[in-house]
Amino acid sequence: MRNLVSIITPVYNSEKYLSGNMRSVQAQTHTNWEQIFIDDCSSDGSEALIKKFQEKDPRIKYHRLVKNSGAGIARNKGIEVAQGDYIAFLDSDDQWYPEKLEKQLCFMQENLYHFTFTDYSLIDESGHELSKIVKSKSKVTYKSALYKNPIGCLTVIYNVHFFGKQYMPSIRKRQDYALWLKLLKKTEGYGLSECLAKYRTGNVSISSNKFDVLKYEWKIYREVEGLSFHKSIFYLISAITLKMKSYF
Repeated sequence: MRNLVSIITPVYNSEKYLSGNMRSVQAQTHTNWEQIFIDDCSSDGSEALIKKFQEKDPRIKYHRLVKNSGAGIARNKGIEVAQGDYIAFLDSDDQWYPEKLEKQLCFMQENLYHFTFTDYSLIDESGHELSKIVKSKSKVTYKSALYKNPIGCLTVIYNVHFFGKQYMPSIRKRQDYALWLKLLKKTEGYGLSECLAKYRTGNVSISSNKFDVLKYEWKIYREVEGLSFHKSIFYLISAITLKMKSYF
């Protein structure tokens, strides 16, 4: 079948969120998907719960890493085993609206776009809507993305036939941002101005330490992108400034 979407979901002790996550994928109006769960050595009931859903729905796939390695390594393992024409990302505590895949694939195919993302809403720890929507930019280029990551990971889809399988660098944080920069070197990214995903806030996440995030952004500028010291300083200050503006 055409238009198979491989949904990459890293898992680490996510049992309390997984049912909502999987049900939001099973509710998709585009039904040709596989959801690949990469378990980063969870010690809770995540594995048992995923396998319970898997028994009734063979589109759900489960793989467990040998040792705890972080979200980037987990996502890369998911990309490695993916069979889809498209790669999408959905973290274990996040959810999608039912028409997410159908509308986004239509947006890509009608416009011949290969890398897209959408608006998303914020939900609290309990899954309640916070009445806030994070809007996507209509177009993102490599240069504009250097100023600040403008793309929500839970909204991304990229075309495997255009890019080939593209992987994240082996760093503990901000790997998704580094992947977006890699994709943007080959084509622009385009935003679908519609809220199609739900991002959970308030949990203790890998991005909660803001200083750590900036440290990894510096690492991306200098080591992954190979930018000069002065350019890296410029873009890091720009990122800090834009982040501060978004808080007020």
